[in-house]
Amino acid sequence: MDQRHHGAGRGENIDLLGRKNECARLDELLASVRIGESRALVVRGAPGVGKSALLGYAATSAADARVLRAAGVESEMELAFASLHQLCAPLLGRLSSLPAPQRDALETVFRLREGPAPDHFMVGLAVLSLLSDASEKQPLLCLIDDVQWLDLASAQILGFVARRLLAESIGMLFGTRRPGPELRGLAELEVTGLADAEARALLSSVTHAPLDRHIRDRILAETQGNPLALLELPRGLTPTQMAGGLGLLGADSLPGRIEQSFLNRVEGLPEQAALLLLVAAAEPVGDPDLVRRAAERLGVTLTTALIDGTDGLLSFDVRVTFRHPLVRSAAYRAARPEDRRAVHLALAEVTDPQEAPDRRAWHLAAATAGPDEAVAAELERSANRAQARGGVAAAAAFLQRAAALTADSAQRADRMLAAAEASLLSGQLDDVSRLLSSVSVASLTGFQDGRAGVLRGQIAFASGGGTEAIALLLDAADRLEPGNPRLARETYLTAWGMAVSVGDQEALMAVSRSVRNLSSPDRPGPLDLLLDGFALLVTEGRASAAATLRQAAKELIDIPAADVLRWGWVATGASAAIWDHEAMLAIYTRQVQVVRDAGALRELPYHLSTLAYALSWAGDFEGAAAVIAEGDTIAAATGNPLPPYPALRLLSLRGRESETVAMVSATIEASAASGFGMGITGAQWAAAVLYNGLARYPEAVHAAQSTPHISEPWLSTWMLPELAEAASRAGEADLARDAFERLAEATRPFSTDFARGLEARTRALVVDGPDTEDLYREAVERLSSAGLRPELARAHLLYGEWLRRESRRAEARDRLRTAYGMFVSIGMEAFAERARRELLATGETVRKRTVEPSSGEALTAQERQIALLARDGFSNPEIGTRLFLSPRTVEWHLRNIYGKLLITSRRQLRDALPRDEFEPTSER
Repeated sequence: MDQRHHGAGRGENIDLLGRKNECARLDELLASVRIGESRALVVRGAPGVGKSALLGYAATSAADARVLRAAGVESEMELAFASLHQLCAPLLGRLSSLPAPQRDALETVFRLREGPAPDHFMVGLAVLSLLSDASEKQPLLCLIDDVQWLDLASAQILGFVARRLLAESIGMLFGTRRPGPELRGLAELEVTGLADAEARALLSSVTHAPLDRHIRDRILAETQGNPLALLELPRGLTPTQMAGGLGLLGADSLPGRIEQSFLNRVEGLPEQAALLLLVAAAEPVGDPDLVRRAAERLGVTLTTALIDGTDGLLSFDVRVTFRHPLVRSAAYRAARPEDRRAVHLALAEVTDPQEAPDRRAWHLAAATAGPDEAVAAELERSANRAQARGGVAAAAAFLQRAAALTADSAQRADRMLAAAEASLLSGQLDDVSRLLSSVSVASLTGFQDGRAGVLRGQIAFASGGGTEAIALLLDAADRLEPGNPRLARETYLTAWGMAVSVGDQEALMAVSRSVRNLSSPDRPGPLDLLLDGFALLVTEGRASAAATLRQAAKELIDIPAADVLRWGWVATGASAAIWDHEAMLAIYTRQVQVVRDAGALRELPYHLSTLAYALSWAGDFEGAAAVIAEGDTIAAATGNPLPPYPALRLLSLRGRESETVAMVSATIEASAASGFGMGITGAQWAAAVLYNGLARYPEAVHAAQSTPHISEPWLSTWMLPELAEAASRAGEADLARDAFERLAEATRPFSTDFARGLEARTRALVVDGPDTEDLYREAVERLSSAGLRPELARAHLLYGEWLRRESRRAEARDRLRTAYGMFVSIGMEAFAERARRELLATGETVRKRTVEPSSGEALTAQERQIALLARDGFSNPEIGTRLFLSPRTVEWHLRNIYGKLLITSRRQLRDALPRDEFEPTSER
């Protein structure tokens, strides 16, 4: 192999010594890409160690591939999507091939159209589709260098894309000093210094006089084989200095010494060449025309500057490039502050305000020494543009700089708070805390103090301080209420949801009482009804809250998308609190669709979780499993995992003991550590359902009693039928009656079949008299009407068990056979076995039936998702949009699916995966 070293610097052809293993790793990546297998690799190492050289080697070796490039620039880190645009610009002609939501997302972030800010993960999916489309006819190699200086939005999206690649002919190589969280989970290649022999050879190539052995050994030891250090540190030193080692003294780190070497070279340049270098260092795009025009405004003649020479530090061609990024920083650091401001002003003057208004604003800010409201206002407009494109991190940076240039204290506080709010949206919690600490509390108005309080509450909750967060939000809402009642109510609703989540009864009561003291709006909307209903529920009970919650549930079905995204996560509780499963299913389905259409993929897993609960209540385990799998896919892709509550619910109903017990234990431990009391309740509810199915009633009683009762309207109440059933079977009659009374109090104000059916079934367990049979019949009728198949099957089981104890064996057999058949068809294995044993006790001969594994059981969870969507008529691009996969990867999975199901086309999926009568068609 012909090994060449393209730089310890950039653009040079120096022998590439000692990189045989690294080159072999890159050759292996390219070979995989050529046969249609995508690969991503993070090439990491210290400055100057040769990362860029290896990326250059890959580009040279990939002559049969199309090469796309992007590189981070330190001064451009605040410009959202700047590096992503570098990479994708050559492919923008292919945008028309993307699905409309993806096309719109990319056109918005690249300022090709106006529109609402797209979710970052929708942008990521669009980039994935764009690259996949471009690789259809020719392999694609994406080289992203200096990742440590990518803008945050670009880094997040490129990391997301790299993790979703599978069956495309795409290679992605990232060069970085150290991988950030955006590249978590990707394969890495660490590049270290050259081995001793190669380092000696490289050093000898740039030293013209013999070196004392001890001095040479010291140089090799201190540079640790770093190629750039070996090439740069000897520059400018006399033979005497080299021989004595005096020129190598200094306490700086190796990167610092390399930069100092470049700095010495910059300071030795002619005046015009040095000024040209400074202009190029301050201009991040590398546009030669822009650099030339700015330089001319400063009196620099480009021809003269280039004739004088830049000592190989700058290349002026199609793009303006530096020998190494450390040259850029050295040139910038060497300049006087007034010279830097003059250069930025010149760049601002030659930057088109229509084509690049944000870069122009950034240059103006860098050219401004003190407060300047005109520049601050321009930065604020840039922040608004960035936020409209989804670049919240960039918006925060613009707003921080705008605040620094603002003289008026009130306006400065407004901009600082806006910067903190943008930082919160981008997940930069440390920045939020820093910004809040820099705001003078004494100078804040009541409304500003309220905004700051909301931010402090959000930070406290994210840090695990639930009780502290709720107190902060309560105080903030009180301050917001006079000036912005709607924001105050949203803040109260957030605090109420937090109190429910952490299981803090005292805090929940405090929030609810504060809400009750609010003045009621003349025309209450869904938010007002929801908040008032929840507050009444806690302070006065369900009977007082029933009418308000019913009206809230009715109006919540069509709230605007913006409200779904802001507080819809709490709104899902209204229909559940009034025992209206039909409304639950309608609202949850609609919210999933709204969030999906909005591309708010970070929030989508939560809404999918609530939908999975509703499907589980209906006995649609297939649908619930698919929704849970989709949520898990998105959570993994976005790096925002959710606790496994709906999966726990499904496992417990299915009776999978080992899986449920393990997940219950893990969930309780994690919830206790994070102070999430509701998580403990959900885990114990699942355990109680499991043990009731297994007929291990003392264990079910223990699980149902392990969580203190709190006044949240869902899980702790849904636990009560389990406790009553387990206690009645365990001989704890008083405990069963107490559980029933608490359940009756929660269901009595509501006339839904859900509420009345569960109440009747549970009452039948604790009464002993002539009404028992009527209660079981009522339970069967109502639960059937409610469409709650698991609860209906359990009503048949309990009725049959009662009939057997009453010695009415023939009637018992009818009920138990019905229950057994339903359990088997639904997939409730533990309850099915309990019903079978009861049938045997009646004298019935029962052949044990199991839920027949469908041909789809051999599929992985993701393959099953893809197969079901394909069966329901979704195209490959539509499936890819749902599951964050490229169409080619979907097709690759389908080929595997056909092999496992022994079929040859998607038409045959209808027979291989038949739909049962209860399974709804996947919503589009």
